[in-house]
Amino acid sequence: MKNARCPHLPEVAVVHDFTLTRRHGSEKGLAFYQDALSYAQSQWRAGKPAQAILQLNKAWMADLADSSPVLPPPYRALRWIIEQASSGQHGYLGNPVRHFQHLASRMSGPRAEIRAWRAWLCFHLAESILPRAHFPRDGEQLAREGLWIPSLDRALEEIGKKGWLGEAAVARDSFSIRE
Repeated sequence: MKNARCPHLPEVAVVHDFTLTRRHGSEKGLAFYQDALSYAQSQWRAGKPAQAILQLNKAWMADLADSSPVLPPPYRALRWIIEQASSGQHGYLGNPVRHFQHLASRMSGPRAEIRAWRAWLCFHLAESILPRAHFPRDGEQLAREGLWIPSLDRALEEIGKKGWLGEAAVARDSFSIRE
């Protein structure tokens, strides 16, 4: 494997493929969540940070409202991956700022509202790490759609109301971590 393990994701011994999460079908419980995190680690280790971020997006699709996750929400993992990959030496990162802007503004499917708030929070997290000159927002979308980007405080407030138990605190802490 190309990259050292992310300390905020489960360890994996092999590179996984899409079947790891797809095997759960429409069931998006704790097992799905843990597999999405393992898949993210696998993609990171394989030198695919952009793909790892996509798998973290999957993890946030999990329906954990009535359970206590074994692992905390993956905001620290997202921060760590972006910080490591921003140098360009760990594989293709893409533009996480633009990615999360598009994800948040085009969210659909189950639990779309909370997933959109998580994407806005991740948008702010990416912007807090990456230089805007190299990782800009999608200004054309902003102008074309009159898109309103909610503040970090608003996103944290909504996560606190609608997210998993303790999620807002983990998310808030991820903005102040410097590893």
